Amino acid sequence: MKYKFKTKPYQHQLDALEISWNKEVYAYFMEMGTGKTKVLIDNMSMLYDQGKINGALIVAPKGVIGTWYDQEIPIHLPDHIESEIVMWQANITKGQSRKLGNLFKTGEELHILIMNVEAFSTQKGVDFAEKFLSSHNSLMAIDESTTIKNPDAKRTKNICKLSPYAKYKRILTGSPVTKSPLDLYKQCEFLAPELLGHTSYYTFRTRYAIMKTANFGGRSVQIVVGYHNLDELAEKLKVFSYRVLKDDCLDLPPKTFMKRIVKLTSAQEKVYKEMKHLALAEMEGKTMTTAIVLTQLMRLHQITCGHFTADDGTIKDINNNVHIINQDPI
Repeated sequence: MKYKFKTKPYQHQLDALEISWNKEVYAYFMEMGTGKTKVLIDNMSMLYDQGKINGALIVAPKGVIGTWYDQEIPIHLPDHIESEIVMWQANITKGQSRKLGNLFKTGEELHILIMNVEAFSTQKGVDFAEKFLSSHNSLMAIDESTTIKNPDAKRTKNICKLSPYAKYKRILTGSPVTKSPLDLYKQCEFLAPELLGHTSYYTFRTRYAIMKTANFGGRSVQIVVGYHNLDELAEKLKVFSYRVLKDDCLDLPPKTFMKRIVKLTSAQEKVYKEMKHLALAEMEGKTMTTAIVLTQLMRLHQITCGHFTADDGTIKDINNNVHIINQDPI
């Protein structure tokens, strides 16, 4: 493939791009560590250079949108592509509003909006994404697409409704099936409803799941007890997806193990000590208590991660140093 890549791709990444770059819909089922993020950025760059898109909406879990913004796009997006990149924030300040406004200015730039998948549970997030997609010839990509596997989840329904506004669509995940083959339906429906030959989750379930009627508290419900026709499903997936595992990639470098020490902030240390010694902590008027050791350990873990769940169910953030983990090693 003749393309001016900013970072050299491995052979499996080239293979993925060769078969997918100009497809309107495609799934990158690439195991963690095989570089699916780079493949998406290169795909996005190719489509832009060919004049096929001028906007890209990347939807990712909240914990990784910063990595897309700070690391992945700056590292892999070719230097010759002028871009306007904005990361969505729920609380829109004046400065953030100006940045978001830049996404709609006319120009030759590639406009990139990065949103956390949780934002699609809110009307504000959905409305802005629709406005962005409607204003550009866009690619829309769902990173870790199993976040939209639940057919009943509000964010899943909203993201699938936005699908027709995007000219090109991609899903990325290392494990498209986490618990059940039924996980695939909504991920593939986002790409195109007809891909799996079913326009309803329930007809899809009937085709590939073995159901049984069970009684719970006087109510009859259908439960999954097994699966069938999975070879047929696998053949359908091959048409629009690329699957690769680490073991298949002979040119990958050996693993690099790195030890990172992240110290607790003073706020975390205070709450942690209170919870450890008293099984009770208080912050900004919110009280957290534990009655059993297992719950206490869970609360201590939450504190080290930068938050805790109060007794009234609210979640309180604690100033933390977790951002250090995402910094390049010295």
